[in-house]
Amino acid sequence: RPLCIGRLDESYVFASETCALDALGAEFIRDVEPGEVCVVENGELRSLHCGVKCPSSACVFEYIYFARPDSVIDGASVELARQEAGKYLSLEHPVGADMVMGVPDSGIPAAIGYARCSGIPYGVGLIKNRYIGRTFIQPGQDKRERSVRLKLNALREAVQGKRVIMVDDSIVRGTTCARIVASMRRAGAKEVHLRISSPPFRHTCYFGTDIGSEENLIANQLSIPEIEKKTGADTLG
Repeated sequence: RPLCIGRLDESYVFASETCALDALGAEFIRDVEPGEVCVVENGELRSLHCGVKCPSSACVFEYIYFARPDSVIDGASVELARQEAGKYLSLEHPVGADMVMGVPDSGIPAAIGYARCSGIPYGVGLIKNRYIGRTFIQPGQDKRERSVRLKLNALREAVQGKRVIMVDDSIVRGTTCARIVASMRRAGAKEVHLRISSPPFRHTCYFGTDIGSEENLIANQLSIPEIEKKTGADTLG
């Protein structure tokens, strides 16, 4: 997991994201390396290594979903990484449409990248309720679905009668995407083309995404055409 070192006046500070250093007015120094122990003693920073070769293997969900877009991880801007994912998504899965929209918040940079690369205008099609937490980690399917209804509302004036490309960061269980696609239909969208800025999510991780079992991941149950059908989208890429 990411951890970075910063300098604030005469002190060293550590944070999981560089945006925390920005908020403090601290200067970013570098990332803590895999297998490294940092010790601050009498105002001096010492670095200890365990002697075991630890290759860097960043959690991709930091770039896709977890990290704030104004953070930098391993030298890469999270915002720009998400835009790049959207760019490649538009090249690999092009489709004719009237507007590109992102599912707030982490789908928005990818949607901007898709729109820029494709030349299709970007627009706001969903309004987010800022007081609802992250839905995919809510316990229980009923709670997750209720949270999605409360969290996102389709903007009818923006999508009615239009062919919409809806960009999201990932599909975990598939229920959230299906509900959002259905809300787009109810708001009058003529077509809904679902584009996902990460590959199929197949494996559990107990250090962040906290999925109880790989059986809960829809990409392990269904093929991509079957996931497309289950979400109710016209196309899925």
